Amino acid sequence: MAKAPVLTPQSEDFPRWYQDLINKAELADNGPVRGTMVIRPYGYGLWERMQQEMDARIKDAGAQNAYFPLFIPQSYLTREAEHVEGFAPELAVVTHGGGKELEEPVVVRPTSETIINDYFSKWIQSYRDLPLLINQWANVVRWEMRPRVFLRTTEFLWQEGHTAHATYEDARDYAAYIHKEVYADFMVNVLGIDVVLGRKTPRERFAGAINTLTLEGMMGDGKALQMGTSHELGTNFSKAFNTTYLSKDGRQELAWQTSWGSSTRMVGGLIMSHGDDNGLRVPPRLAAVQVVVMAIKGDEAVAKVREIGDRLKAAGLRVQVDDRTDTPFGRRAVDWELKGVPVRIEIGPRDLEAGTAMLARRIPGGKEPVRLDALAELLPAILEEDQAQLLRESRERRESRTTEVRTIEEASEAAVAGGWARIPWSTLGQEGEARLAEQAVSVRCLVAADGSVPEADDAPGTVAIVARAY
Repeated sequence: MAKAPVLTPQSEDFPRWYQDLINKAELADNGPVRGTMVIRPYGYGLWERMQQEMDARIKDAGAQNAYFPLFIPQSYLTREAEHVEGFAPELAVVTHGGGKELEEPVVVRPTSETIINDYFSKWIQSYRDLPLLINQWANVVRWEMRPRVFLRTTEFLWQEGHTAHATYEDARDYAAYIHKEVYADFMVNVLGIDVVLGRKTPRERFAGAINTLTLEGMMGDGKALQMGTSHELGTNFSKAFNTTYLSKDGRQELAWQTSWGSSTRMVGGLIMSHGDDNGLRVPPRLAAVQVVVMAIKGDEAVAKVREIGDRLKAAGLRVQVDDRTDTPFGRRAVDWELKGVPVRIEIGPRDLEAGTAMLARRIPGGKEPVRLDALAELLPAILEEDQAQLLRESRERRESRTTEVRTIEEASEAAVAGGWARIPWSTLGQEGEARLAEQAVSVRCLVAADGSVPEADDAPGTVAIVARAY
């Protein structure tokens, strides 16, 4: 009798596979309040690595980290009408505290444009104070009606950047820099996901923005996932909060602003982009554990794996030693397979006698014997090969499942069939976009014919990327 698979096969039920993997790989659990999640240590380790990589890029872009309060006076949100209208259905509002009704209700932050602008208006006096570039790592709350762990949760973790500039051009260029040099660089070169960079339509634009730049990734089932966004806010929030500065010419001017964010949704994107029927496949540049060194059995093997682990750590690799010989080896190997650690080094008594180990590669699969004294030299190149393979697979999937179409009906058919469609925006337009929305199909972004980001919604040759989305 065939053994039941550890995970529901992707081809049988992709959503069930996703949930199985989160549970079996010990990434997260559902929280006690609907829509919340408990991120377990291995899942949080992935997020920590994402934070480290992103934080370095954000700081290279000149932004500094700060922290702003979780609670925002409700009156702050009403100052920017479009913003509050966009978030109204998702707000969590506190009306009582300390056993008393509050004089003014407070909102649990869904995003921080309003409260940060209140302080920007105090901190910015002169053109010398600009640009002001701030980022915070925090949690936010958006009351989610259809929650899914990592993808859509009532509370999630993220970073949100907020900046103020002297000119429209400076703000526009900074938003574009974050979009390409921070987000795209991280997602392509670390996550190994071949994201499409584009411009949101007015319908999909962030509430209160004049332009939203997005990064869209194709998941294993052909649906799209918005991986991050960078917004040009114009002077909308500056007007609402009187965020002005004294220019070199001695005039009071409104500051031009941006905001941008990425979240724990990227963990969901990682799972759905690279996971297979055996579990996660974690890109080596991201992996908190790149190599696990396993003792199969025996006291001598235990001592040796610890020695090898120390040697590989000294070579700059992120290594974990698994010397739990009281747990069956097969069970441990399956657990590491589920967790997607790129490389396993398996060592038993016979291997020690031969001076070799069995090297198992998670991403391409397969095993081969290698000499113990060659590991430190071999592994960096192997990890880079596997990193490149994930990016290549991501790109090939998107290209093979994207269809050039000429009609709204063809665009809908391609999306419903589990792929993306490219259709001229001049053909689709806002009326066609509304028709697609009735079928749960959306315009993920607008791109130029050459794949770059168009400077305007109606730029000649602009193409709409159409898909079903998470």
